[in-house]
This record gives sequence, C-alpha cells and structure tokens, in this order.
Amino acid sequence: MDFFDLVTQVIGLRSFSNLWYWIVLAILWSTLSHWVLGIPYDLVQRARAGDADSQRDVEALAVISCRRILNLAEVSGIAMVALSAFVVTSLAVLGWVYRVEFCQALVLLLLPLLAVTGLSIHTARGLVDSGFEDLAPRLRRHRLMVQGMGVMFIFLTAFWGMYVNLSVSRLY
Repeated sequence: MDFFDLVTQVIGLRSFSNLWYWIVLAILWSTLSHWVLGIPYDLVQRARAGDADSQRDVEALAVISCRRILNLAEVSGIAMVALSAFVVTSLAVLGWVYRVEFCQALVLLLLPLLAVTGLSIHTARGLVDSGFEDLAPRLRRHRLMVQGMGVMFIFLTAFWGMYVNLSVSRLY
C-alpha cells in the first residue's frame, strides 16, 4: 500500500460514510453552542449564579463582541452575504444537480453556519439597542436557539447521510 492509497482511505471524498465528517459536525455544533456571541457559556452560567467578577467579564465581552459583530456586518455585510450565497449555491448545484457528495456535505455544514451568523447579528443588534439589559437571559435564549438549530440540522444531515449511504451501497 503506497502513501496515496493510505491518504485516500483515511480522508475519502465519500463524506457521509467517513468518520471524519461526523467528528467535524459534532465539533462544529459543540463549538457553536458553547461560544455564545464569542462569550464562553460557562462564564455566563457563573455570572447568572451571582459571581460578580464573571458578571463584569460577561458584560465586557458582550460589549466587545457585539460591537465587533455589528461593525463587521455594517462594513462588509453585503459583500459577505453575496459571497456566501454564491459559494453555498454553487456547492448546492454541484451537490444535488451533479451529485457530488462532498459538495452536499459542505452545504450541510455551511448552511447552518450562515443561519447561526444571522441569528448572532440579530441578537447583537438587540443587545446593543437595549443597552445590554437582561444580558444573561438573552444569551441563554440565543444559546437555546442555536442548540435547537443544531438538533434540527444534525437530524437533517444524518437523515440525508443515511439516504446517500444506502443509495450508494445499492450501486456496488
């Protein structure tokens, strides 16, 4: 067995039957639900429990993160939306029209990221507009919505992955 055969067996383009894809999916959703607007959720929990230092840290991180997110959205939002739409649409056409499984897998990773990004911009704008009132409950609500999206997208990805694996296995 040469090096190329080893690499293609470990990192195959048959994404839905590859363990690495599912590990990336799990890490993606774990990270998205832990970092709420750039703030680690364990810090938010300590602040909700009454720790004064954690409360100050959460408030400072929220101000910094929300301003950063909103500045990025205002400065390059239109270009980012256009580029993201182009990339996801191109991958979707390659994936579902031309049946490239790797592109399907990428769409099922990137599309939820776009949804979480939109939700983060909405939450950041709401926090800034309210003067960061009810910070911990709003961060908790944002996290619950991200986790709900995670459950939905993981289910859809698993369903589509099983369908693809069963369809491909019939061909061989």
